[in-house]
Order: sequence, then structure tokens, then C-alpha cells
Amino acid sequence: MQTGAEVSLEQIRAILESTAGVAFEGRDRQQVYAWVETTLRQQRWSELKRGNRGLVRRYLEKLTGRSRAQVTRLIQRYEAGDAVAPKPYLRHRFPTHYTRADIVLLATVDEAHENLSGPATRKILQREFNQFGDVRYERLAQLSVAQLYRLRKSRVYRQRRVIYRPTHATQVGIGERRAPQPQGRPGYLRVDTVHQGDLNGVKGVYHINAVDEVTQWQVVGCVPQISEAHLLPVLELILAQFPFQIRGFHSDNGSEYINHTVAALLGKLLIEQTKSRPRHSNDNGLAECKNGAVIRKHMGYGHIAAEHARAIHTFYQQQLNPYLNFHRPCGVPECVADRKGKLKRTYKRYATPCELVCELAGVTFTANHSVDSLQRQARACSDTEAAAAMQQAKRKLFTMFQPRRTA
Repeated sequence: MQTGAEVSLEQIRAILESTAGVAFEGRDRQQVYAWVETTLRQQRWSELKRGNRGLVRRYLEKLTGRSRAQVTRLIQRYEAGDAVAPKPYLRHRFPTHYTRADIVLLATVDEAHENLSGPATRKILQREFNQFGDVRYERLAQLSVAQLYRLRKSRVYRQRRVIYRPTHATQVGIGERRAPQPQGRPGYLRVDTVHQGDLNGVKGVYHINAVDEVTQWQVVGCVPQISEAHLLPVLELILAQFPFQIRGFHSDNGSEYINHTVAALLGKLLIEQTKSRPRHSNDNGLAECKNGAVIRKHMGYGHIAAEHARAIHTFYQQQLNPYLNFHRPCGVPECVADRKGKLKRTYKRYATPCELVCELAGVTFTANHSVDSLQRQARACSDTEAAAAMQQAKRKLFTMFQPRRTA
């Protein structure tokens, strides 16, 4: 807006008639208010007649883009002799009751007592003024607990008192940290993961080992990666291969099992989830023992590429798992107390997991399993025949792992 040239009333009337269908809008508020004040001074607003005042008013509304009420307020401010300018924003501030010296004194008290709780610190401030007569604590003696915590967050307090807090480990609320208590009932699984080594920075397959604590019924699976997309489907297949109802799921503190996805799956199946305790290496000892006696014995320690996970899982489901549960005897532990009362496990009897399941009374079988069906499957072939078929399938499987030779 140009404020230098003076415009006559005739020119104002011509501008309004020629811009009847045109709208204007002022961008800078400071310039708009200054132009309004200059225009009112040039047109001698206090000396104008009523009709000419309406003409100037419409002219101000047209070029500033302000409403009639806003232009009226600006004119009233000009008539009162005040400057037509935007009023500065005055932020409302509450009066300061506690001074900088009070905050520094509070920091000194916290430093001496090493940051007690709010009510305890408040009691100390009251005692300093009421019982010991220190006038410096006159205002702080009336300090509330909430205001005390607010003063501890102030800039003056943090400049005077710096508190170092070490990082604490995040507590995961998934799973109860204790050993399972099956009390002679099957269905309490011990689960662990076995990694099949790395080669040139490339991860191998992962074996999922699940063993029932009472009957030693064992189901093994294989996944290419420890992720939700690969682990959950295999975990559901593993749980479905047990002939009895699953009541407990115990694992170590690895993130592949201690997560919300696995917790939701177990919660849907009404399975209790527990995890190993620190400094209790025997909490998951059964699964660790089966890792070496079964998985490492049959699969070895060498690297197996992740692309063979599906073939390995098929071998487990069709050959290895039936052999382990129907044709491979396991040592049955028996707890014997010595003269000092120390319990020691002895293994005087060996039986297959199928025999142990059929011997137990009150076992809750799944829909497609019973004692008769398990016994029929165990008598389908001899132990040596099942072992020979498993070994033949394993040799065929291992031929897939050998690198192909080209001419």
C-alpha cells in the first residue's frame, strides 16, 4: 500500500465504482494499520461530513479487506487519539512465589539427603523453619508436594542439582519366571531353539525342539528364520502333533518366544507360559539335553542353508518324530534321596514316550488320539525297521545339502 500520495474524495469514489467486483486483502497487519491511520489523517476525518465519512469508511474496508466492525474499531482508536497499531501480545503469567534462592536452597537440601520422597522432603523443610528457626525456609515450609516436584524440574534446580540415574533393564511382563510344576501330569513342554551355524555371514536353519517333561514326548520342527512369519505356523504344527492336551509352555528368555505374538497364541489355546529364572541353569535342562542327544546327533554341527528348512521339517514330521516317540527308549528318571537328604536322579528303567503316555491314568487325549491308536501306530513296525527307514530318509535328505558340481 502506498501511503505517500494523498487521494481526494472524488478519486476515492472513482476507485470504489471501478473495483465493484474486485476484492482486496491486506497481508501485513502492521502496514495495514499504518495505512489506515495515514489515510484518516490525510482525509481529515474529524472535519468530514457524515456522507463523506461513509465514503472513506467503505474505501478502508475495500482496500484492507477488513470487516466493517474491525474498521470501526480502528477509527474509534484514531478518534481517541491512540496510535492505530496492533496491540502487543501480553502473555498471562502467574506471580512468582518461590524465588531463585528458594529453589537453590531446595536443591541443597536434596543434595544433602540424596533426594528423599516428596512428603519426606516437605517434612524436613517444615522442621527447618518451625523447630530449628531458620528463616530461609519460611516460604519453603509452606511448599506442597506437587509444587516441590515441579520445582525439581525447573531450570534453576537442574543447574544446581544434577542427578545421574543409570539405565535399568526393561522388565518384560510376558510369561511367569518360574519352573513348571506338572505334578505327574503330561502336557508341560520344555521348548528351546537350536541354530545350525553360520557360513560367510549367512544364517543357517533353526530347529525348534519341544519336549514334554513327564513323558518325554518330543516333537521337532525347523524354520528358516526366527521371525513371526516363519515361527508361528511351525509352532502351531508342533503343538498339534502332541497326542495329549498342552497345559504349559516353558522356554528361556529369548525374544523368539517371549513376545506378544506367541503369548497371544498360547493364550488362545489356554496354555500357561513360563520362562527360565536367572542362575537356575536346570530350569530348561531337559530341552538342552535333548538338543545334544537328538538334534545334534542326527543333524550335526555343520552349516545347513535356510532354503532347506521346509525339507528338514517334512523329514521331522514324517520320519524323525514318529521314531523318537514310538521306537526310541528314553531313560525314566527316579529321584532317590541319599543319607543327607539330597535328591539324586537315577535311570534304572528305559521306555519309549508312547509307553509312558499309555501307562499314565487320566490323560486328556486330543480328538484323533487314544491309547489304542497310539499302540497300533507303535506296533505298525519294529524299532529297528523304523530306525532303518528314518536313516534312509535322512541320507536322502543330506544329499540335498551337498553343493552341486558342474562340468
